[in-house]
Amino acid sequence: NAETLIYRSGNRLRVLKAGEKPEKPENKEEKPGRKSGWLDLGRVKVSVTPHEEWRQMYREAWRRQRDNFWTEDMSGVDWQGVYERYLPLLDRIATRSDFSDLLWEMQGELGTSHAYELGGDYRPEPRYHQGFLGADLNYDAETDGYEISHIIQGDAWDEKSSSPLTRPGLNVEPGDRILAVGGRQVTREVSPQSLLVNQAGAEVQLTLASSDSAARTITVKTLRDEKPARYREWVEANRRRVREATDGKVGYLHIPDMGPQGYAEFYRGYLLEVERDGLIVDVRFNGGGHVSELLLKELAQKRLGYDIQRWGQPEPYPKLSVGGPLVALTNELAGSDGDIFSHAYKMLGLGPLIGKRTWGGVIGIEPEGPLLDNSVTTQPEYSFWFNDAEWGVENYGTEPTIEVEIEPQEHASGKDPQLQRAISEALRLMDERPPERPDFGDRPRLAHPALPERARRG
Repeated sequence: NAETLIYRSGNRLRVLKAGEKPEKPENKEEKPGRKSGWLDLGRVKVSVTPHEEWRQMYREAWRRQRDNFWTEDMSGVDWQGVYERYLPLLDRIATRSDFSDLLWEMQGELGTSHAYELGGDYRPEPRYHQGFLGADLNYDAETDGYEISHIIQGDAWDEKSSSPLTRPGLNVEPGDRILAVGGRQVTREVSPQSLLVNQAGAEVQLTLASSDSAARTITVKTLRDEKPARYREWVEANRRRVREATDGKVGYLHIPDMGPQGYAEFYRGYLLEVERDGLIVDVRFNGGGHVSELLLKELAQKRLGYDIQRWGQPEPYPKLSVGGPLVALTNELAGSDGDIFSHAYKMLGLGPLIGKRTWGGVIGIEPEGPLLDNSVTTQPEYSFWFNDAEWGVENYGTEPTIEVEIEPQEHASGKDPQLQRAISEALRLMDERPPERPDFGDRPRLAHPALPERARRG
């Protein structure tokens, strides 16, 4: 009868009389009740029949592929036949993880990258997040303790990207031994890692001993994840290796993905490294994204001239153009937009591409809203066609111009033959065409021409 209005605000529902303005609340979070009109959604109980829900989700996931897949003919796959082939299996699955397997298999019939299923209505598990110290530890049988063999050196100004053991005043060094964590002694059977379970981001006490001092106790805040710190150390170690091997003539930068992080990481290194005579661009392990075009625009710039000033050094034009040889690194774990970057780099003829054949998935996605249980399925919507390989990069990848393998024993010993080959190629190219700044010749002379002697007298 149009006398009642119900509306949604965020994750809350409210019932009001139509046409009446509600009273101004005393606080932002009014409690549910007849006076406020807010509904207590915690009292709502919904019965779910999993098999019926899974059946609807199966139809929905299949339909989304039918309507959004990048080519209408589904790449020749009998998509209706796929639906009917997997449908009887719905009656045989018993758990949500079974249903996930079914969706992956059904969508996998398309033979196309980026066809995912993620999330879902799983019973929450206890979370005992591991705390990390940002260090490598080795058990010392003589002292029954754990020796710190290495402390990660990341970004000292960012606590998420460096070891907590590097904080000022702690004075922790490799060779120190951890005797106890949180007052509990460590032994061969009780490692520091086991005592840091459920201590992620927490302040814990460490009892340490050095060879020249008595035991002492310090307090550190553990990391939730060591990967950012180890990544930063790996990049800086590679950059240092390149500089040492080339007397500082060649720069190095790594691009972890083609998203916001990779874009920021590119410019973090590029603005400094581009000033050197050569540049190594490393896209190994690149997780993909969408900014390869922007990065290639920078790298493909040809140096056309210089901006000369009286009080400063000549600046190249374009300002961020590379003055010497470019060398790129890629591998089998560079995918999606990492595939595209690697292949486009070759097409542009920017320099040698060293490493291994890339992942081979260049059909992009733009996920729609969730299914009934908040899971997400992705539909490959944006395929990629190259002038040379046409459709050939999908499901294959792109080949490097110089293939270099990293053997397991080389990886274990810290060797990187791919990076070493990139250094060698950069030096070779610099020898063939030494990047030299021009002497710019004689500067323009704009003085008035001298007049003949007779004209000056007249």
